[in-house]
Amino acid sequence: MTTILIQGCYIVTMNAGRTEYAYGHIAVSGNEITSVGPGAAPAGLDLTGARVIDATDCLATPGLVNTHHHLYQWATRGWAPDSTLFGWLTDLYPVWARIDEQAVMDAATAGLAWLARSGCTTTSDHHYVFPRLGGDVLGATVAAARQVGLRFQPTRGSMDLGASAGGLPPDEVVEDLDAVLAATDQAISDFHDPAPGSMVRIGVAPCSPFSVTGELMTEAAALARDRGVRLHTHVAETADEDEYCLEHFGCTPVEYLDSLGWLASDVWLAHGVHLDDAAIARLAVTGTGVAHCPTSNARLGAGICRTADLVAAGVPVGLGVDGSASNEESSLLAEAHQAVLMARATGGPQALTMRGALALATIGGARLLGRDDELGSIEAGKLADVALWRLDGLGQAGVIDPVAGLVLGARPPLELLLVNGSVVVERDEVRTVDEAAAARSAAAAAERLHLPASDAASA
Repeated sequence: MTTILIQGCYIVTMNAGRTEYAYGHIAVSGNEITSVGPGAAPAGLDLTGARVIDATDCLATPGLVNTHHHLYQWATRGWAPDSTLFGWLTDLYPVWARIDEQAVMDAATAGLAWLARSGCTTTSDHHYVFPRLGGDVLGATVAAARQVGLRFQPTRGSMDLGASAGGLPPDEVVEDLDAVLAATDQAISDFHDPAPGSMVRIGVAPCSPFSVTGELMTEAAALARDRGVRLHTHVAETADEDEYCLEHFGCTPVEYLDSLGWLASDVWLAHGVHLDDAAIARLAVTGTGVAHCPTSNARLGAGICRTADLVAAGVPVGLGVDGSASNEESSLLAEAHQAVLMARATGGPQALTMRGALALATIGGARLLGRDDELGSIEAGKLADVALWRLDGLGQAGVIDPVAGLVLGARPPLELLLVNGSVVVERDEVRTVDEAAAARSAAAAAERLHLPASDAASA
């Protein structure tokens, strides 16, 4: 029995044939899409008790999929705005050492609600800072995602290479290897749901070559593969990282990962800005994916990812907003916009099409997270994660191609966001949490972290 019928809208399905309908319908039963096609709903569709949505002047797309984030960073937006990555990290590590469960809950709730407002239905998160007295900070992100109602794929991150051992992070924010492995294994047991239609899946994510030992990288990969979950890390984000890997390992970041047995189809890497032809070819052969984060890369002056070359080589590519402290906008739709501009700035107007960018934000992201059989396109039998955008406002007026309006134009109001068949956003307002309350709580968390450590302890 149909529970929701959306009809009268332009539909971009993102199916294998990239089918689009200028006037079509989407029928949902429970958490599943049961019918999609041109024109009105089929005559035999049972609409008893269904909510029927007149979507005239709207564009329907698959829900957007965010493949790289650090939700806790919502509480430190605006810090070190003119620094490079290593300088930015040096400034922020001592601040992040003071995060706790409540701060992460408040930051994650605001960050997830804002992602929903940008059409995002599924998001990953890379949490790698675990203060000794911070409480269950990873659990806080899972609780926030359940409250907001987004499909969530967090990763249990880690750092075990402190400054005293030649790493970048200060010693107070790193963990012991055995403690990391035990906590990661427990997180998988506590939160990972491998069932079809799952709302929460866990990944394993040592942070980066300059904050993690080779032993942890190797052991983490073995743990992930033993437990049947995916692997994630940062790689080739900046020229500084290239220099670090050359000095410490005598090779490039991708060669280093390859030597540790990391490159495979169960792995996706954040950034991949500084990749040579050999690295791209190796990623393609092994099926290793890349989360492209154009706004963060530009904000930190890291460079421009060779997105068109990655796609042409067959490397799986999705989009990520990255942490909110290096992308204060944190909008996945904005990442599609920036991906087009960055690719064309270096490769010309055909380097990445508008629909190509939207594919990265939808089916590409779903593939990166290992869920393209369930997510990323509007097709019968897939999960009902759908974004419905209004195109009749001033910002979209007169744009002849609705996809051009969405990707290149002003962000249109989000008329409806369905996640797993449930309404999360309606008429451009999050309906699962109080937006104003979430904003106040996030601002209070940021203020506590902004205080000197001695004052914050008594705040």
